[in-house]
Amino acid sequence: MPATSAERMRAWQGPALLTYGFRPFFLLGAIWAALAMALWVLMLAGLIALPTRFDPVSWHGHAFLFGYLGAVIAGFLLTAVPNWTGRLPVTGWWLGGLVALWAAGRVAVMTSALLPVWAALAVDLAFPLALGAVILREIVAGRNWRNLVVLGLLAVFTLANLIFHVEAARGVYAAQGVGLRLGVSSVIGMIALIGGRIVPSFTRNWLVKRGAGPLPAPPMQRLDTAVLLATLAALLLWSAAPEAPVTGVALMGLAALHAVRLARWTGHRTGAEPLVWVLHVAYALIPLGALCLGIAGLWPGILPAAAAQHVWMAGALGLMTLAVMTRATLGHTGQALTANRATVAIYGALIGSLVARLVAGSAPGALGHEISALLWIAAFAGFAVAYGPALCTIKRA
Repeated sequence: MPATSAERMRAWQGPALLTYGFRPFFLLGAIWAALAMALWVLMLAGLIALPTRFDPVSWHGHAFLFGYLGAVIAGFLLTAVPNWTGRLPVTGWWLGGLVALWAAGRVAVMTSALLPVWAALAVDLAFPLALGAVILREIVAGRNWRNLVVLGLLAVFTLANLIFHVEAARGVYAAQGVGLRLGVSSVIGMIALIGGRIVPSFTRNWLVKRGAGPLPAPPMQRLDTAVLLATLAALLLWSAAPEAPVTGVALMGLAALHAVRLARWTGHRTGAEPLVWVLHVAYALIPLGALCLGIAGLWPGILPAAAAQHVWMAGALGLMTLAVMTRATLGHTGQALTANRATVAIYGALIGSLVARLVAGSAPGALGHEISALLWIAAFAGFAVAYGPALCTIKRA
């Protein structure tokens, strides 16, 4: 019986895609992000009509938040949890079953008008519930109690998906509902927690190899704990009452706290390696998004809430997941941890997509939405093309 991760992967004789969680979920998640954006553009243009119960904008938001991000979260956790617990990874047909549940959720939501309301909801929620059960089993078996908070955030993410479905079924505009904000908040919380570990750690490792200059502050100091607690409070306020003045003030305070936290990680010294600086840019979009949402809440005439929300959704969430996917794929497939031109182009396309979306929010009719969508598709299709071969193959002895 295989006793190590490497032995288990070598013993598996099926598709290489099912040898580790990051492989299928990163690849299929990227393909879905590009495909769903293309479908949404066609829907807005009136060229197609999907048989979904969601309005086009709500379907678009759900496809990214609970579809794409659900896949990336699964790929990350199924890869990271074995490192946290010292246990073997989920591989083979058990992993394939999780992938099938995720894919079934995408089909169920896209064709939900043809199904009973409860059926589409049940199929879509089956994946995060199964994923949560797997992660709970691994954490308990490995007695890795410190990471139960990650499981808690996954539970909130799943609850948000349920609320999103209920809101849509009741005729509420789910794209601006509690479910979407709670889902976004749970993933921002994951980035604040996990990013607070990996960004300074990866930066420190890279700077030590170069052998010069001051190093970033170690992760999870007192300031980090204070920022995480403030983040929890501000995100709960935003999820429940985004337009309340106290929420706007809290978000702007949160922006300042995260900016101070980020400044301690010496990101200004990482310009020579895109794999490192992109983590800092992605994390910087958390305070920038909080600032924009605070302004949108306090002075809605200056910045529309939908545009401000995209700083977090398309920016912080989109760029951080791309940064993690590229780095993890390189590291776990035995390649050098350095970004090539294709990787830099992927990052550039995503950043350009965000800029174009913000311009579209303040200058309607300037083709900002179309340019943003094309750059978004280029970023995620580019990841699938550039990293797909490595994700689909494995070096065997």
